[in-house]
Amino acid sequence: MNYKIISDEEKLWEFINWLPQLEENEKYFVSLFARKKYCNYLIKSNDKTQLKRFTAKREDLFHKIKQLECEVGAYRIKDNIAPQESLVLYINPNPRNMIRATFTLMKKLVNIMETKASGYNIHAEALSSIQNSKSKSHFCDFDIDTKDIDLTKMHDILPKEAYDIIETRGGYHILVKTRIASDNQWYLKITNTFHVDQAGDQFVPVPGCVQGGFVPKFIIN
Repeated sequence: MNYKIISDEEKLWEFINWLPQLEENEKYFVSLFARKKYCNYLIKSNDKTQLKRFTAKREDLFHKIKQLECEVGAYRIKDNIAPQESLVLYINPNPRNMIRATFTLMKKLVNIMETKASGYNIHAEALSSIQNSKSKSHFCDFDIDTKDIDLTKMHDILPKEAYDIIETRGGYHILVKTRIASDNQWYLKITNTFHVDQAGDQFVPVPGCVQGGFVPKFIIN
C-alpha cells in the first residue's frame, strides 16, 4: 500500500497550467509536510514536520509529485510512521531564483568553513537557500483561516482577473496577481476587509493534492 498524494489529477493539472512559465534560472519549490492538527490522535510531536522538499520545473511538477507516492511507512516522524491523514503538499507559486540561491549558499558555506562548524548538512543548506531566494513576485498570497467570510467583497477591491482563490481545508488563499493589480491600496483593503492570518510570499496547499483528508481547489471568483 502506498501513500496517496495526488487526489484529483484534473485539479492538479489545472493548477500546474495556471502557474507562470519559468525562466532558465528559475524553479518551483515544493514541500511535503505531516501536520499534527489533521490527526491529533496519531501524532504526538510538533504540529508541522517536513518530510520531503524538492525543486522542479513546471513541466516536471506532476511526475515529481507522483514520485512522492511511495510505500506507507517510508515517511517517518521520529520513530513513528507518518499517517496518510496527516499529509499536506505545499508549493510556493512564486518561483525561486537559482542564481541568487547559489550566491546565498556560497556565503553560508564560507561561513561554515570560517567558523569550523560541525554537524551541518550541505544538502539541507542548499535547499534552504533555494527556498529563501525568491525570484519574481507574481503573486501576493493572503492566507485566511476561516470559511465564514464573504468572498464577493473582493469584487469591490480588485477586478476578477487580478486574483485567484484556492479553497483549503480550513479557509482560503487569495492570490493577488501583483502585475495586474492596479489599485495601489489593494493590500490594505484586503487586510482591512478579511481576517488575514498571514500575507506575502508563502506556501499554499497544492490544488488536487492531499491536505489532511481535504482536496484544495480553485474556486470561481
